[in-house]
Amino acid sequence: MAEMFQFHKIVYEEPSSIYVKVLSGLTLLFLGFLGVSELLGNHLKYSKFWNSSPNSASQVKVSSVLGMFILYAPASLAGLASFVIFPDGDSRFFMVKLAVTIHFLKRVLEVLFIHKYSGGMMLDSVIIISSSYLFAAAGVIYIQSLTQGFPEPPIDLKYIGFLIFLIGISGNFYHHYLLSRMRGKNEKGYKIPQGGLFGLVICPHYLFEIIAFVGISFISQTLFTFCCTVGIAVYLMSRSFVTRKWYLSKFENFPKNVKALIPYVF
Repeated sequence: MAEMFQFHKIVYEEPSSIYVKVLSGLTLLFLGFLGVSELLGNHLKYSKFWNSSPNSASQVKVSSVLGMFILYAPASLAGLASFVIFPDGDSRFFMVKLAVTIHFLKRVLEVLFIHKYSGGMMLDSVIIISSSYLFAAAGVIYIQSLTQGFPEPPIDLKYIGFLIFLIGISGNFYHHYLLSRMRGKNEKGYKIPQGGLFGLVICPHYLFEIIAFVGISFISQTLFTFCCTVGIAVYLMSRSFVTRKWYLSKFENFPKNVKALIPYVF
């Protein structure tokens, strides 16, 4: 039984390239570093933490709409461009390109038509996050292209992966929609979110984003994509932890039983 869950059985035997392995390791380390930085109080400055730095007054600020658009637009364009750059490939490669494109294009559409904002974003955080998403999107697709012609992993996860991806992206959208309905047209303040899984965790949208990336990694089954997913999960777990602390500090009536990310657990 344990034999079938060996990691090498679900990952491609990729081209023997130290470059790919180093890239995977550095991606995991960088995203993990961002997560640890959040726990230490060095927040990426958007959402509730856009003005968290003591010298934020001297930093370049952009509107939330523009900042969030810049976050996701380059990655979504990379996904769209991949269908032109890599027009051929097997069904798995097509599903990877489709999932990456849908994920980031959905976020662009949410920025333009769903989200309601308070405050702004610091340009340095916008550049860091946007570059990270672009690198992840382009890296996932490019490294997937290198697997073309190589033997498939013994355990095929692409179809269950696409189902997991759809669950993740649907749950993420639903909870973003609930957040958008909390504010009236001209309201800027924060409230305790309600509805959906908000009664159990304060960041269900992060939970479903992790699920979506787990789905993409199952579709892809490359080491790089698994490293991206683990790194993103570490960062979002850290971000949800400090978000829960923020709500506890701002709202005396914040329910103590509401966890950060995983219902009843964390």
